[in-house]
Amino acid sequence: MKVVILYSSCDGQTKKIAEFMAQQLSSDTVVTSVLEPVDLSDFTHIVIGASIRYGHFDKNLYQFIENNYSELSQKKSAFFGVNLTARKEGKDNPETNVYIRKFLQRIEWKPMLIGVFAGALLYPRYKWFDRIMIQFIMKLTGGETDTTKEIEYTDWKKVSAFIEHLRSK
Repeated sequence: MKVVILYSSCDGQTKKIAEFMAQQLSSDTVVTSVLEPVDLSDFTHIVIGASIRYGHFDKNLYQFIENNYSELSQKKSAFFGVNLTARKEGKDNPETNVYIRKFLQRIEWKPMLIGVFAGALLYPRYKWFDRIMIQFIMKLTGGETDTTKEIEYTDWKKVSAFIEHLRSK
């Protein structure tokens, strides 16, 4: 099993999840950004992870999938989304997470495994505008609004279960 884990990350949590996954897999696992060139033919499994910012995945993610659709469709592939909405029970799986559902409707690629993980709220690291906007969104959704806090919502056991499921494919 030779795996590449590609990520699109706003503040680093998706990259952190990708690196954790790689540690759970084998030494033949490569972690890299979707912005970096990679020869997908070198791998048996392709995993793509991406985060949400202001309700959207990065446009480069869609471009990567479109450019590599053929390879993605021929290999064992998986996708995981990372967003703060997934911190809430009932919005923490692919069937109930609105961002994952919209994403899958928008693309042709059909990953064999799909996951969704809660991200991290890193107020002190955000630029002023992002901090204010995310605080406003969190206020509307009943989340943490103290801008001095950093909270990691990622359920690492859920990430490990995703990797175990990938291993069985």
